[in-house]
Amino acid sequence: MRIVVDLNRCQAFAQCVFMAPEVFALHGEEALLYQPRVDEAHRDEVLRAAAACPVQAILVDRLDTSRETSADDR
Repeated sequence: MRIVVDLNRCQAFAQCVFMAPEVFALHGEEALLYQPRVDEAHRDEVLRAAAACPVQAILVDRLDTSRETSADDR
């Protein structure tokens, strides 16, 4: 899964850090660090973190190869 955070929109409320500390971290008081590619094992935590963001700065893109294959089969 791929994560993109709009760092211009992020206000460092750190709700994502509380929800998925393996993926998100604050560097200092305002700089958000995150892993752009995350294993599916962290999917639930990442989705909760994205939903908890008060400014909706987190986008989650699930890379689903089966979907691409089925589209090509048509």
